[in-house]
Amino acid sequence: MSKTPKEQTADHHFALSPLLLNLAVAAFILAVHNNTFWQRNVAIFGDPLAIATFGGAVFALTWLIITLFALRWLQKPVLVFLLILGAVTSYYQDTLGATIDREMIQNAITTTVTESKHLITPSFVIHVLWAGVLPAIMVVWVPVKRLPLLPSALIWAATSAAAAALCIGLLLSDFATFSVAIRGQKELMASYQPGAPLAGALRYARMLQKSKALPLQALGIDAKPSSALAAATKPVLLVVVAGETSRAENWSLGGYDRATNPELAQRDITYFSNVSSCGTATAVSLPCMFANYTRADYSYDIGASTENMLDILARAGYHVEWWDNNTGDKGIAARQTMHSIITSTDPRYCAKGECTDGIFLDKLQDYAENITQNTVLVFHMIGSHGPSYYLRYPAEFERFTPTCKTAELHECTIEQITNAYDNTVVYTDHIVASLIDVLAAQTKATAALFFVSDHGESLGENGLYLHGAPYFMAPDSQTHVPMLTWIPQSYAEVFGIQRDCLAKDTTAALSHDNMFSTVLSLAGVETGVIDPQLDLITPCRNAN
Repeated sequence: MSKTPKEQTADHHFALSPLLLNLAVAAFILAVHNNTFWQRNVAIFGDPLAIATFGGAVFALTWLIITLFALRWLQKPVLVFLLILGAVTSYYQDTLGATIDREMIQNAITTTVTESKHLITPSFVIHVLWAGVLPAIMVVWVPVKRLPLLPSALIWAATSAAAAALCIGLLLSDFATFSVAIRGQKELMASYQPGAPLAGALRYARMLQKSKALPLQALGIDAKPSSALAAATKPVLLVVVAGETSRAENWSLGGYDRATNPELAQRDITYFSNVSSCGTATAVSLPCMFANYTRADYSYDIGASTENMLDILARAGYHVEWWDNNTGDKGIAARQTMHSIITSTDPRYCAKGECTDGIFLDKLQDYAENITQNTVLVFHMIGSHGPSYYLRYPAEFERFTPTCKTAELHECTIEQITNAYDNTVVYTDHIVASLIDVLAAQTKATAALFFVSDHGESLGENGLYLHGAPYFMAPDSQTHVPMLTWIPQSYAEVFGIQRDCLAKDTTAALSHDNMFSTVLSLAGVETGVIDPQLDLITPCRNAN
């Protein structure tokens, strides 16, 4: 005959009450998973009493979250989940400075195994084992003495009320100070584990739910080829290159003191040195770049439910293809031809299990030799994506040494990280210059190229690595991006573009907001959705 839960717990000399187990886990989470939170708490408040009071309020909040969801048979699964979650997110928060918000969760969910595997490092595994798995095993092992349902329900209600009252009471003890800090120093609660990732996950789920209910809205239904495009005697080939993780401050074209752009410096390009990104992560910036919305107006649901630049190009008669050597098109090319080349086994470019961007060159050469219609090709590069910068370029492009040759960035010096990163910029320079050379050498089409990076990168400055910081606290290194055009005289003559005009003010403040209207205008598309204030081409068309 099986024993009742009460009889089973009686067999143990030691058993915790559900309340004590919840308190123990809440204390562990706040002590072990919140190093960055405590550092920011100390830096913001300074006064020991305020630090302790605010910390106590956050402890009460953690206790409340656990109490609300860790009910009876759900208690141990919920506690195990929170311990593992906190171990994972605290590692990236404390080691790389990553903020786990909605956009970071979106970026993680839409990434690939190839990209994410570089973030699963030995130190990550060790951290998750001791800070998550080991305490989770202890939670599973420890016996819990449970009361009957009605007393348990009463204790649950009283505990929830007590935790809420403690949290509110502590905050009200110095409400003016704490409210100003919470509103003005958003990075404080953005570093709170597990609250920040849980809130981010809920916002991401709501975002997806909202976008699914929205029908696709047509955009630029009046789009048509301009008279110049219609009269072109050769097919028009426009290559749009979406760079990856390239920060403008490391481009010598913009004044960086290292020669990271030796090849592009020898090409007849126009480089724009003061360009801001729409976001700090690919999942946000990339669809925003191709959308008919400014950063201030763009949102995931609006972008997902509205046609984009590629749809308008196709409506104007262009054949549009997306070639991807990264984490996918993020839905941008959902109605166009899509080619993923990350699985290529070409030994020249993919010998290390991942392809460098050199793989685009032969493919463009072959395409240009056989082009028969007006075409826009979008190349989504792997570029300078970290943390394994050393994998992004062939050995012969290692111009700056010593380099960081591990994904464990905290084990390298900033000098080593910067050297490896600068080598990726040198290789991106080579790829873009080589793409230009291919287009310049072919004779079948009238060709041009537009390049802009999706976002920048942090290389360990102020303890921050990689990208994806919330925009309100992101450093310029994550939002200042390179942008350039290559418009040869043959292309300029067909479309009446005065290249000197375009190069007059290359230091003006621009952003991803300019891309939509500029690329459509560069392609010779006429539509009412082109914003004259954001279009860089039309003011220089037949200008004096």
